[in-house]
Amino acid sequence: MLDVHQGPFKAVYAGNSRAVMEWSWINLKRNNWTVVASGFFEPLLFLIAMGYGVGSLVGSIDTPAGPQEYVHFIAPALLTVSAMNGALADTTWNVYFKMHISKVYGRMLNTPLGPLDIALAEIWMALLRGTFYAVGFTIVMAAFGLLASPLSLLMIPMAVFIAFGFASLGMGITSYCRKFQHMDWIEIVKYPMFMLSGVFFPISEYPEVLQWVVQALPLWHGVELMRAAQLGSFGTEALGHVGYFAVLIVIGLIFSTQRLKKLFMS
Repeated sequence: MLDVHQGPFKAVYAGNSRAVMEWSWINLKRNNWTVVASGFFEPLLFLIAMGYGVGSLVGSIDTPAGPQEYVHFIAPALLTVSAMNGALADTTWNVYFKMHISKVYGRMLNTPLGPLDIALAEIWMALLRGTFYAVGFTIVMAAFGLLASPLSLLMIPMAVFIAFGFASLGMGITSYCRKFQHMDWIEIVKYPMFMLSGVFFPISEYPEVLQWVVQALPLWHGVELMRAAQLGSFGTEALGHVGYFAVLIVIGLIFSTQRLKKLFMS
């Protein structure tokens, strides 16, 4: 069995991510509950405005699974967006502040903690936020009658898994942002991805070249996986989406760990 406390892991992992999480949790309770709660409402407002407003004009929409009412089509996609927003909020601006402004990570790494302890702790906290959004949004979907079957509850663990991928990616990217202005690059990428990734209409409406571009984006994979979870129908394509996020998680963890090590321990 692999022992992460020995060999190449020994220099980066002390096995005490819990201490970092406890500190983050105390800080969250004192300062940021309102900010965390507010992030839940953006996708909810999109669901009401687009699903029931625009949806009353659109009617049903053709999908590979057959015709669907528009609100049923966009609801699982907006749940994916909610999970993404929660994960990225915690691992981008929050991590940047701790890394470069409050310099908390530098002080933590002067203790026996390693960079992998910090990376894992921040990602677990992002998953907690993503889970909060996923459960809340699923409850709203149930209240609006948007769950296809009891198997639709699989959307909650799928949302957490998707949040894990975005959290790892977000922290990996943020670890390379050295100026406050660099954080805008993340927003510049996130919002076009939100609009283009099949959240509001099938990507089959795009030219073929643009479809290939969209299919390389993580949000599209998350949206497709969530729609499969809503219907409780997982095919071989769903395995591809799961594999995509598994690779994203590994890459994000590697990059964020190595970057923290280089910044604070070299």
